[in-house]
Amino acid sequence: MIDIKDVSKARERVRNIVKKTPIITSLELSRTCGNNVYLKAEHLQKTGSFKIRGASNKVLAILENRAMKFVTAASSGNHGQAVAYITQHLHIPSTIVVPIDAKQCKLNAIRAYNGKIEFCGTTSSERIEKAIKLAQQGNGEFIPPYDDEEIIAGQGTIGLELLEQISNIDIVVIPIGGGGLISGNLIALKSLNPKIKVIGVEPAIANDTYLSFKNKKITSIPSTTTIADGLRALKPGNLTFEIMSKYLDDVVLVSELEIKQTLKFVYERTKQLIEPSSATVIAAVMFKKFQAEQLNIACIVSGGNSDLKEILELVYKDEKEEGV
Repeated sequence: MIDIKDVSKARERVRNIVKKTPIITSLELSRTCGNNVYLKAEHLQKTGSFKIRGASNKVLAILENRAMKFVTAASSGNHGQAVAYITQHLHIPSTIVVPIDAKQCKLNAIRAYNGKIEFCGTTSSERIEKAIKLAQQGNGEFIPPYDDEEIIAGQGTIGLELLEQISNIDIVVIPIGGGGLISGNLIALKSLNPKIKVIGVEPAIANDTYLSFKNKKITSIPSTTTIADGLRALKPGNLTFEIMSKYLDDVVLVSELEIKQTLKFVYERTKQLIEPSSATVIAAVMFKKFQAEQLNIACIVSGGNSDLKEILELVYKDEKEEGV
């Protein structure tokens, strides 16, 4: 299992590539939640999400040992953008395998970073299988989306920044897809301050880690249609689940309606364009999915790569029907 030394090494490795993202606060958000809420703004990160941290760390770690002529990745969008960005920066060709329903804004960004796109299915397992085959056929390297030591260590650099930016953190709330983001930050946060409580959040209809955590073993779910498209993993990774099992305090669930209501609140009150996956953590605090009152809560806002027209239609179209 990786440790805090790996996270610290990752921070040094990616220091000249990633941004130290700001902390955003909103008095109205904190009042509504009944806690002091801090948003770690990874939606303002390069490529629009936290994924650049892990992708850069992985690619640079490989290059320390050998040259790369070709890179592949499997991604619903954000990881693909990150891999395309870092490989373009290093003048390495990349192919990103995306689902057939990938968001247009994410496809546009991958292409803008000179990434070649291949479409494959709707599940992460389908994409990963094809990306690995492409890498093998082209004598290249496959960059995993989450279940990898360097990926996890890179994502954990967020936790190091958080501890420098906010004093007296009580709770950190983190979204869970495959588990790379939360695993890296569990290692960073629990190693440096074991008293901090870390809570993971999933959509209720994409609850693979929730079930795995409760069952104490990896549990798969069927394909899901949650609007939080970055959290559609069907099961946690082997390595990420091992780390979560050791450190994670709890996993909570939020509904699709709660995600929509939270997006609307964030857009209108904070003027921040975040994606549905990011809204899950704020929803967990707003809708009191765990016990907390007048505490210092940091939410990792994982990304902001949303198609503006599509997301606004999604949030506002059902107002009358749903009473939003």
